[in-house]
Amino acid sequence: MTGMFNDISSLRSHLATRRSGKARDMVAPGPDAAQLADIIGLALRTPDHGKLAPWRIVTIADDQREPFAKLLKDAWVAENPGAAGMDLSALDQFAHQAPSLAVLISTPVKDSKIPVWEQQMSAGAVGMNLLHAAHAHGFVGSWLTGWAAYSPEVARAFGAGEGDTIVGYFFLGTAGGALSERPRPEYDDVVRAWDI
Repeated sequence: MTGMFNDISSLRSHLATRRSGKARDMVAPGPDAAQLADIIGLALRTPDHGKLAPWRIVTIADDQREPFAKLLKDAWVAENPGAAGMDLSALDQFAHQAPSLAVLISTPVKDSKIPVWEQQMSAGAVGMNLLHAAHAHGFVGSWLTGWAAYSPEVARAFGAGEGDTIVGYFFLGTAGGALSERPRPEYDDVVRAWDI
């Protein structure tokens, strides 16, 4: 085996040690511009039936965090009558957490013979590759969704068209402390041999 992993044990270790971190706990440093470009470039090496590239990534720079927070608050108020004047600090916190932030958007090609579901799964694979590439660079990542990923107004602000959806927000940085392991499914609970 060649490349980043010199043997199967190195690759196995990489896969076994990747953990999602809490975006709110991430600290600097995050990926610099060159590292982020490499992380994204690696993420794009994903299964893509039909070579459609049915996804887009939007990066949000430090000086864009405040406009991002304003977008979230304006969209929340527009979508939730009576929300004006409410405490929207959670949206501010969401917009400003972690050193680096990228938004992954599923952009299926509608007139393709490739089913939309396959194109959406390809976008999901880009997301997983973002997390693996960040880990390979020594950073921790967090893939978050929630209301901000399902808001049509927020999606439009990132250039999403009809049928496009935000796959998630990818927060990247340095873990602010030890990452804890979460429960994982037992092999025998989710894998079985086909028995005809």
